Amino acid sequence: MKSLIQTRDTRSERVFLIGVELKSREAADVRESLEELAELALTAGGEIIGHATQKLDTPNAATYIGKGKAEELSVSCRESDVDTVIFDDELSPAQTRNLEKIFECKILDRTALILDIFSQRARTREGKLQIELAQLQHLLPRLTRFWTHLSRQKGGIGMRGGEGESQLEADRRKTQERIDRIIRDLESVRRQRETQRAGRQRSNWPLASIVGYTNAGKSTLLNQLTGAEVLAMDKLFATLDPTTRRLKLPTNQNVLLTDTVGFIKKLPHGLVEAFKATLEEVVQADLLLHVVDVSHPQAFEQIDAVNTVLGEIEAGNKPTLMIFNKIDQLPGGIPAALREKYPQSVAISARSGEGIEPLLAEIGTQLRPIREFLDLRVPLEKAAIIARIHAIGQVVESRYTGKHARFKVRIPPHLLEEFTPFVVEK
Repeated sequence: MKSLIQTRDTRSERVFLIGVELKSREAADVRESLEELAELALTAGGEIIGHATQKLDTPNAATYIGKGKAEELSVSCRESDVDTVIFDDELSPAQTRNLEKIFECKILDRTALILDIFSQRARTREGKLQIELAQLQHLLPRLTRFWTHLSRQKGGIGMRGGEGESQLEADRRKTQERIDRIIRDLESVRRQRETQRAGRQRSNWPLASIVGYTNAGKSTLLNQLTGAEVLAMDKLFATLDPTTRRLKLPTNQNVLLTDTVGFIKKLPHGLVEAFKATLEEVVQADLLLHVVDVSHPQAFEQIDAVNTVLGEIEAGNKPTLMIFNKIDQLPGGIPAALREKYPQSVAISARSGEGIEPLLAEIGTQLRPIREFLDLRVPLEKAAIIARIHAIGQVVESRYTGKHARFKVRIPPHLLEEFTPFVVEK
């Protein structure tokens, strides 16, 4: 699929945005959605020339917006030398073709724009495969738009079919073959991930996955907690490929912490399907760390959008810790409504480190049930055992008397056998 970003005399692509205000949508929702669309276009490298909205009862089947409105806006776009018109909702193949004829320029919808950004951001082979799959599945029903110069010849005896039809069918077949190949490759990736996950599970370390709206600060938090040095930028979808690092809590408990792709409103369903191999880390997690940009005016709506995607991948009922990030950008403090709805939340600034200690303590509390409480009595000459207790256990109380040391400690279940000889009989 062609990238959105094509240079003409090295200048940025000039973009015009269009949204529709339906009866079922509030005007403020449409405005906020268009603002986010503008952020997406800027992230893709475009230059916003202008925007427009139209009030409609229902979208026009042929042109999405009214045909008269489309013709009116096309004049403005030609006068402003607009390269691309982007619609805030998904267009059908027929609507896209009709609009291209009217505007005489490239027409994209929100889905195509998001796919383009993802294609720019993907770095690993897995990420590139997932993006290509979503792009091809989006492109397949729209292939006719690329072959209008090879349209079917006049029908009749001896005249059925023709060059246009054969070319189009060949292209569809090749696209479908490529889709099938990518699906097989991603299945192989999924099996590799299962093998890696099984290896991690042998250590019995719990898995925590960082989820949240795009640009909420997930990668910054991973870097702050683990020193992962993952790319963290003030851009939508700055990172796509998941990163897993070990996090050692103050309780001496090891946790595997995974950063995942950010979510967004109107996230294309095909993209969710394509990223299922990656999002399995979320499904398998013992705890979700839901990072929220609390300084954003639509924080509640962003929380709902993330919860919607979590529901789609069957992770909606996972234990979740709400993390309100960017408190350094919120002079008035956390809104009372958020505090009331999420009383167990933790407020932090991932960039400055404020609130990180309480966050680590809360993560330890949330994951504590998988540890066993032991009362141990260890001879002092068993220095290696005492060192081991401090290395892997959460020591609640210690007391040294005579030739023995007494410990009250929480130990991971899979390590209990090591300390069985030292358990104090009750």
